[in-house]
Amino acid sequence: MARDSYDSAYARPVRRLLVTVVVLCLVALVLLWRIDNPRVERLRAAIVDTVVPNMEWAMAPITGVARIFEDFQSYARLFEQNQELRRELQQMRAWREAALQLEQENARLLDLNRVQLNPELTFVTGLVLADSGSPFRRSVLINVGARDGILDGWATMDGLGVVGRVSGVGERTSRVLLLTDSNSRIPVTIQPSGQQALLMGDNSQNPLLDFLDAPEDISPGDRIVTSGDGGLFPPGLLVGQVVGTTDGRLRARLAADLVRLQFLRVMRSHPGTTLDDPGSLIGPPWPLEPQDAPDDAGAAAPVPTTGETTDEASLGPGTEAP
Repeated sequence: MARDSYDSAYARPVRRLLVTVVVLCLVALVLLWRIDNPRVERLRAAIVDTVVPNMEWAMAPITGVARIFEDFQSYARLFEQNQELRRELQQMRAWREAALQLEQENARLLDLNRVQLNPELTFVTGLVLADSGSPFRRSVLINVGARDGILDGWATMDGLGVVGRVSGVGERTSRVLLLTDSNSRIPVTIQPSGQQALLMGDNSQNPLLDFLDAPEDISPGDRIVTSGDGGLFPPGLLVGQVVGTTDGRLRARLAADLVRLQFLRVMRSHPGTTLDDPGSLIGPPWPLEPQDAPDDAGAAAPVPTTGETTDEASLGPGTEAP
């Protein structure tokens, strides 16, 4: 107990002495650093050159902590910038999608106005509606019908190529059977070979080309147009291009974009003129004789038929024909 009191009594003056020495050293150092004298300046430089390089090991933890703090602040700034960039990228994607949709819609409308077709063909443009269901797997509804003069069987286009044909007409709407449906069959012509084929839908994106006379004369990339056979479609409407498959069968890559149908052009197909009298194909001789004969001229005698002329020629004068 006495030893503890002795130690405490001895340590207290020592601590005070050490604190006093440290304070005096610090005051002396401050005064030394404040004195403006060339000799003191050289002394300060010597002290710095001697002490500072040897104090790097002591400053390393402080420097490391400072760098960690700076890196954390940089990471926090980078994280905020990354979040802001993500939000801007999301907005840009939404704007890009809207711009693409507007561009595609504008392109389709421009195509509907620019496509050069047969001047004898007129059309009605309709908007594609939601499909309410039908016995066909590949069909769409459009907002034009009988009140707009639409008839069953008319061809439809999206401005670039044939989409299908009208397969049902209502008062205000019509159903369009797409070329990809398994019930679709249209006659086509493959150019430049001029071969006739049948475009058959099989519920895939590329309908099948069948009933070809010489498939070896057809190459991928050949143009496919409607042939007009049977009066189903007007001739010369673009359908697509020939593509090859791994199984060796020829298919068609449609020019129409069936995935993004918004507007359809219904072609008013005028039926061809039927010939009731084949003789009307042979016209009068050319140039036509003037029809300015005088009124008092006698009526021309009827021209006998070939049979009558032969019989009269064979009979002599004064002989009656039987």
